[in-house]
Formats: sequence, structure tokens, C-alpha cells
Amino acid sequence: MINMKKIITFILCAMALNANAQQPVEGTTYFLPKTAVQFRILIEKTTYTPGELAVYAEKYMKMQNTDENPSVAYRILNTTSNSYGIPDTTKQHTAIVDKKHSIIRINKYANGMLLAINAEPKTIEIVKDFKASPKPAAVNPRDFMNSDILSAGSKAKMAELIAQDIYDIRESRNQLSRGEADFMPKDGEQLKIMLANLNKQENALMQVFEGTIVKDTIEKVITFIPEKEVNKQVLFRFSRKLGFVDSDDLSGRPIYISVTDLHSIPPLKLDIDTKKSKDDCGVYVNLPGSIRLSLYDGNKPYKSFDIYAAQFGRTESISGELFGKKFTTHIVLNPVTGNADELKTEPLE
Repeated sequence: MINMKKIITFILCAMALNANAQQPVEGTTYFLPKTAVQFRILIEKTTYTPGELAVYAEKYMKMQNTDENPSVAYRILNTTSNSYGIPDTTKQHTAIVDKKHSIIRINKYANGMLLAINAEPKTIEIVKDFKASPKPAAVNPRDFMNSDILSAGSKAKMAELIAQDIYDIRESRNQLSRGEADFMPKDGEQLKIMLANLNKQENALMQVFEGTIVKDTIEKVITFIPEKEVNKQVLFRFSRKLGFVDSDDLSGRPIYISVTDLHSIPPLKLDIDTKKSKDDCGVYVNLPGSIRLSLYDGNKPYKSFDIYAAQFGRTESISGELFGKKFTTHIVLNPVTGNADELKTEPLE
């Protein structure tokens, strides 16, 4: 015979346990970080514009193989890296705030990432984007042409007159350098100024034959989140003629990245042994693992960076005893790895 009293008692107990399980924990919810990497690649862009009279460069200036077609070329100057933290949604915890624990202040980033407990957080350093220095204003060759050149009836005649002007400038400079000019400067400073003006005139006029080359330095930022060990995964592709191209565009040569787990995890140093404690107050930190990021230009090693990454380590619980009635603890987390950069325990009076 079924004992109805026992069944009812069992149901009531189950309901009570379910109700207790669904009660929200009082505290502050936060995330520990995952480590992301930014590669900052400096690229030099070289733009060549042929001279207006490039076709006459060999005839009048004895310049051979003058390129009459415009071109653009790119090359990588340097690659640097910086790490930063992003919230790891798989590491969401709730720090218990109650009368039993001395968790007074919890500092989080705007994205919910834990920065400090009972302490001032570290300042998150923001890497500034590259800003190129201002370039001098371009020189217009026509500003240095006399009336005869400007009124020449054909390109060929203009090229002839400009070439003659350039040769005259060179002769004047040689006479000044040898001290044989009809009007010599009074001192060295005046000589320096006169020679600089002659050089400026010659360089401006030579542009009509040899063209101009303009160099610009630009920065490309690539974000990479290492999740596991990989061997020569395409990070980006780079073309000498086009610069950065899509990762599946075979016109660019591949720049690979390899991720190697160095299997090195620094221990958490505590002043007090709390291994036997069962008091979980919801405070966790990361013990990040060391990894090596290796870049390859094709099969040729290019650069490597050793960093600590949160996702290659493990998570460590901080015992509630450290926030109990006998002690209080101040923790400052590394905003990149979530490791405890500062962990100070002090007794309570």
C-alpha cells in the first residue's frame, strides 16, 4: 500500500530545495578577461609620378631608362604587437557581497571585466594609433621657370630651355664652390644660402624630367585572438603593388602566424594557506599561460613575440577566508591577463 504521507513529504522537500536553488546570489557579476593581440604593421607607400617631359630626359639630360608610367609600391617597414583584455563569456562569476565577507569595493571595466577588489585598479593603457609627420609642401617646377620657358611653343622647345637652365645653375654652383664667381658672397653663411637656393631651383626643374617620388607611412592594425596552438595560419596577405589584400586573394604573398604553447603558468602566491577552505566567495583570478606568436613571411621567419594569454592557463578561486572576519584582501588584476598583479592580505582588528 502506498504511503501517501511519505509521498507528500517528499514532494514538499523537493519543492523547498528547488526554491532555494533558484534564489539569486547577492553580489556583483563580472567576467575575467581573455587575451587578444593587436599587430600594428607600418607600411611605406611609394607613389611615382613621371615628369611632364620625361620623354625628353635622355635627349637633353642624358638620363637613361626614365620611367614614363606612374606606379605605386608598398613595403612593410616594421611590425609590433600589443596585448589587451576582452571579456571571456565562459568565465562569468559572481562575487558574494554579504555580512560574512569583507568585499567592500569591486571595480569593473565598462564591459564587465573585473579590474580590482578592495583596491584601485590599474590604468588600462591605450596604444595610440600611428600618426605620420606632416610632409613639406610640394614644389611646383613652373614657379622656377622664366618667361622664355613658359612661352615656348612646343614641349620639345620647353625641354631644351629647361635643360639649358639646369646646366647654367650647375655651372653657377661650381663657380661659387671654387670661389670663381663674379659676385662672391661676403661670408660662409651667405654662401650656404646661395648654394641652397641653387639646389632648390635645380631639384624643382629636374622634376619635369625625372618625375616625383612621394613616400607615405601608414599603419594597419590586425586583431588576433589566440585560442589554441596553430601552425602557419594565414594572418594576412600583402602585395607589393596593392598593399593589404583579402586573405584569400592570391595576388598577395601570405604572412603566416603560428601559436606555440610554452606550458609555463606562474603560481598564485598567497601569504596564507587556504587549500582546505571550502568558503567560495565567488572571487576568481586567471593564472595565464605563456605562448609564443611566430610570424612568417612565406616560409621565412619574420618576427616572434612571447606573451602571457589568459586562455592558455587556468582559473584559480580565491578562498572566502581571505575576505572573512579575520582577514581582508586587496586584489589588483592585470587587465590583459586577469592575473593577480597585486594581492595583499591584512588582518582585521
